[in-house]
Amino acid sequence: MKKIFTIIIIGIIAPILFMALIPAKNIFAPKDGTYIVIAWNDLGMHCANQDFSNMCILPPYNNQSAHVILQGTPTTMPEVMGPSSGVTVTYEIPGNTYSGSTTNTDKTNFWVYAQHIFGVTLQPNIGLTGLGLTGTMSDSNNYFHAQGIPFTPLTDANLTTPDPYQLTLIKALGAGSVVLATTQSVIPVSNEINCVSSGCHSSEMDILNSHASVSGFDIANKPILCANCHGDNALGMPNHAGIPPFSQAIHQAHGGETNDCYKCHPGPNTQCFRDIMHTGGMICQDSHGSVSNVGSSIAAGRNPWLQEPSCGATTCHGSNYAEEPGKLFRQSKGHGGLFCSTCHGSPHAILPTSNERDNVQNIALQGFSGTLRKCEVCHGYIPASPGPHGFNPLGIRPVSSTIPPQNEILQNYPNPCSYMTHIPYRISIQGQVSLKILDLHGNVITCLVNQQLKPGEYIAEWYVSRIPEGAYICMLSVDEILNLKKIFVVK
Repeated sequence: MKKIFTIIIIGIIAPILFMALIPAKNIFAPKDGTYIVIAWNDLGMHCANQDFSNMCILPPYNNQSAHVILQGTPTTMPEVMGPSSGVTVTYEIPGNTYSGSTTNTDKTNFWVYAQHIFGVTLQPNIGLTGLGLTGTMSDSNNYFHAQGIPFTPLTDANLTTPDPYQLTLIKALGAGSVVLATTQSVIPVSNEINCVSSGCHSSEMDILNSHASVSGFDIANKPILCANCHGDNALGMPNHAGIPPFSQAIHQAHGGETNDCYKCHPGPNTQCFRDIMHTGGMICQDSHGSVSNVGSSIAAGRNPWLQEPSCGATTCHGSNYAEEPGKLFRQSKGHGGLFCSTCHGSPHAILPTSNERDNVQNIALQGFSGTLRKCEVCHGYIPASPGPHGFNPLGIRPVSSTIPPQNEILQNYPNPCSYMTHIPYRISIQGQVSLKILDLHGNVITCLVNQQLKPGEYIAEWYVSRIPEGAYICMLSVDEILNLKKIFVVK
């Protein structure tokens, strides 16, 4: 009986032991194909004190997010990688390998005072969420995220001159840590918090001393975390009855003194507001109102950081560019489940920006700066149907309903072209319009337009990234009346 029992046990255990010796097959191995990774920061600028010995407004705390996309083909759609994809994403900041500790304060003394300010004892170079300056991003369903990177604007090689626009290196890894794709993304941070340097206050102690008459305020208990009293959504710190939240207190107190946002926000050197809206002539007040208005709107019930100007407002871009209901731009997703920031960049750094590093990623992905709008980056080819916001990579864009005197093609621009060119044309009578591209032998390369159009001015876009170098003929036909123009493609 014992012998039979032993045989049974061996029969059960042996296969288990045998299977344990066989390398496990990764059931979540990435699919074959071409991958891209697109990374972004949630805000155009993160701020942090450099010196924490007296007070703390914001700690070292930065965020990075990324989408990993399996590129599509003419017969398959692009696929955004999720939890079961087998893909992992790592982050690092080349040239910035440490931030500080209780004994190393050459970049910041935050680690010396972290226990007093936040009640936590931190290991060297580890931030409030347990992350360091290198690590693996968390898989957040269809995107990857690292929150609370304890990053400073001082690089290892330069401990005196802040560099607020350093680049991360983001890697998408497959089985065996094989690199599937990489990208670089700005991780913005500035310690240019100007309370003293702007000349408004003589010292940080001057600010704290102004609170001496406030009941319960103990100046001896420094460093003081401002958000302990003045609620701050940026830190997740709650409001207290009878005490205005931090943003309200700051803006109301200073609104009568200045309307210059760079007196507090970074700043004359950092220039954190740098995006396409800025280069187009807008200022902070165009969206937020005056400094006083920012404070008074909070007093009237606005929730700072959680209720901000909307892209979809009728006075701005309108409903075709609206955020998801109840969400901010930085929280919203759109085309294919991608975050708005994936293609457009982050608030105050909407692409293209005046800082060349913000544009590095999209130049690498599509060959030029600005919104990610080269559809084949994700799709693998140029789709024929409209995409997000009605963008049509093969279609037409009405320019004016003014009736021109004749049908004609105007000279395309740029010419020569290497990626995409705009082809302006005019229609003087309603009719069947076709706009074709031919080679010099008369063969039709593509048909950009083939439909009934009303009189007016239009622009067609021709994407030539996969078109051989050479000369081509653009032929406009309106009810069989022809008009020609030569286009040159260079590589």
